[in-house]
Amino acid sequence: MDHVIATSMVAQQEMAQRLGMNASDLTCFGFILEAGENLLTAGDLAARAHVTTGAVTGIVNRLERAGYVTRQPDPSDRRRVRIAAVQAAVDRVTALYGPYYARLTEQFNDYSPAEIAVLNDWFTRTGKLMSNYLEEVRGT
Repeated sequence: MDHVIATSMVAQQEMAQRLGMNASDLTCFGFILEAGENLLTAGDLAARAHVTTGAVTGIVNRLERAGYVTRQPDPSDRRRVRIAAVQAAVDRVTALYGPYYARLTEQFNDYSPAEIAVLNDWFTRTGKLMSNYLEEVRGT
């Protein structure tokens, strides 16, 4: 597992570099993509990435300058903005990650539905455990 985590971290750096950004910006862009149509505010993004609102402003500024996101007015509160992914940027990220995800899909085809259920359970529970432990380490 340590090898998978370390390789994932190295891959994140490499993918970010190929997309012309740093790993923190790519992580935040990933959170924006994960949110889908439920567009995040800067505060939402800061909370998910565990960075200050000042830091997230810099991240969003860089992503916007690079053509990855746009700021859109919040329909329920015109003083707030929401962050939306730009489709061309989504296409660039998908083109880079697509072959990897296709290979993962092929690999998952080697498992039975029952085995997939166990893997899903393990990843879901481990993700929660990791988040909870991170909060504990941070003292929050």
